[in-house]
Amino acid sequence: MLNPEPTPKTPRQSWMAVLARADAAAIADQLPPNDLLPGWRLLRGPEAGLIMLRGRTGGAGAPFNLAEMTVTRCTLRLATGQVGHATIAGQDPRHAELAALADALLQDPARHAALHAALIAPLAAGQDAAREAIAARAAATRVQFFALQTMRT
Repeated sequence: MLNPEPTPKTPRQSWMAVLARADAAAIADQLPPNDLLPGWRLLRGPEAGLIMLRGRTGGAGAPFNLAEMTVTRCTLRLATGQVGHATIAGQDPRHAELAALADALLQDPARHAALHAALIAPLAAGQDAAREAIAARAAATRVQFFALQTMRT
């Protein structure tokens, strides 16, 4: 069976994938209260736009334009200097800003371990459970086809 999720290459890619798939309310619920966070300044956005999705003929052949997709991106800088970026599917400026804030906070070595345990690990576990539930429902509808040749003894 093919893995539907590409394996991220770096820890930052891993946490950004989790943040991009989460919803804004789930991120906001797990972030520390604003009075415990350093200040931040928006550098860009949040702003919505379109990106072009590309496909490949036969999976590895010539590239072609498949469709456009709406995304929202945001970049911000913490008062401590870390810069956070986020690009999320759809039009949700709050989600993009919260994901960029979490990205910047996770880059701070003093906050990383606690924030990863409180935010990223629970979100990732929930996303894995949802993915497994969908796979289980799909597996229940699987039909086994046997050829006459494999039924002979």
